[in-house]
Amino acid sequence: MAKSDVYEAVESERERLRSMAREIWETPELGLHEEESAQVLIDRLEAEGFEIEVGVGGMPTAFVASYGTGDPTVGILGEYDALPDLSQTVSAERDPVEEGAPGHGCGHNLFGVAGVGAAVGVKRAIERGDLTGTVRFYGCPAEETLVGKVFMARDGAFDDLDAAVTWHPSTKSTPDVSSSLALDSVQFTFEGVSAHAAASPESGRSALDAVELLNSGVEYMREHVPESARIHYVITEGGDAPNVVPAEATVWYYVRAPERAEVDRLTDWVTDIAEAAAAMTRTEVDRRYITGCWDYLANPTVSEVIWETMRELGPVGYDDEDRAFAADLKETIPDEQVESSLEDLPEEHAEAMRESALYDEPVPPHAEGEVGGGSTEVGDVSWITPTAQFRAATWAVGTPAHTWQATAANGDFGEKGAVYAAKVLGGTVHDLLDDPDLVERANEEFDETTGDRSYETPLPPEAEPPFDVTAE
Repeated sequence: MAKSDVYEAVESERERLRSMAREIWETPELGLHEEESAQVLIDRLEAEGFEIEVGVGGMPTAFVASYGTGDPTVGILGEYDALPDLSQTVSAERDPVEEGAPGHGCGHNLFGVAGVGAAVGVKRAIERGDLTGTVRFYGCPAEETLVGKVFMARDGAFDDLDAAVTWHPSTKSTPDVSSSLALDSVQFTFEGVSAHAAASPESGRSALDAVELLNSGVEYMREHVPESARIHYVITEGGDAPNVVPAEATVWYYVRAPERAEVDRLTDWVTDIAEAAAAMTRTEVDRRYITGCWDYLANPTVSEVIWETMRELGPVGYDDEDRAFAADLKETIPDEQVESSLEDLPEEHAEAMRESALYDEPVPPHAEGEVGGGSTEVGDVSWITPTAQFRAATWAVGTPAHTWQATAANGDFGEKGAVYAAKVLGGTVHDLLDDPDLVERANEEFDETTGDRSYETPLPPEAEPPFDVTAE
């Protein structure tokens, strides 16, 4: 089966894939609670004859679907969790379907569906005997809290892969060759003694005082950390009334840096400050490590295969109706946000995007060697096996992720972008299975880049999937 046959197999699934994307969009579920969303994907893969393992990493909505035998084994990563408070109709004005309900503001209703479409296309090539090896689809829950792939990695789910590929909805179509920030997500809960704040303050020990001392200590710490590091926090519990000394208070920290080792060092420092704050206030502190992830390591060979596939496919193929709706959405986005989204792009494409509402021409790889401001647990996979990812144009130009504008697009023309992404994924996996030299070269690059640094889970032995934590 030629590569074009994989594209045709995906194209034959177009309406089914769009229907699946819409079904997940209409039933948004938060991380680790994506029962219906995961089942939509599982049902399709089971119908195609994939072997399914459910409950990977101790998470009921995490699964691995496999087809084929032997090497090479190439994995496709997929996600399907929604975000809180982003319910939105398909319209160009803020209009929740249900006020305060979740919504797909990051495009994960498209994300996993595209991976399934690619896996099905490759499966049919293996079934016909035109390709040899194994294709896997990884159903990865709770990406928004950076949980799913980390716990799956600790479970060894990616250990025998020869390569992995993935994607993400975006305002442009391009291979993602920059890095990301490694991260720790940690909560500190202080236990004190309650008392009447006016009548007997000497009887109390304020847990909130401890939180504020911790936060003050971290503010002074900032002067002495690398400029590339990021430390941010939110007080999730601080008491109920001013005249009651708070007996319990919790603060939630994200600690980020370009390398995993630096995150470890900074988190240890924050923990020391928390323990000192407890000593100063005569309270007790409990540290809960929620999750952590590594920085992303883009594999050059697999990234190049993605780019060649995107060049071969050309644009997504949006029509006038899609572009008109995108133009309405772009009108709601501040000009400075649009300009910010064009930074670091090749000038030719930046100018074209500036004049467009929906830009679906492939953009060459750029920003190699740079470090983005966000974090992703794709980073963990990338330190286990050669990994590459790309962005696909599914949003109006300038649209930030985690917004109602993104949610509206994900429920409309973004579905076409998911079919395009399925073709890119399917074509890339085709080439990796068809040419053992590509896989060998990717692994040689991986070994050279990682050197004596090998992946170790950031999770402590006692860590369990945080079913009570949702994205903020």
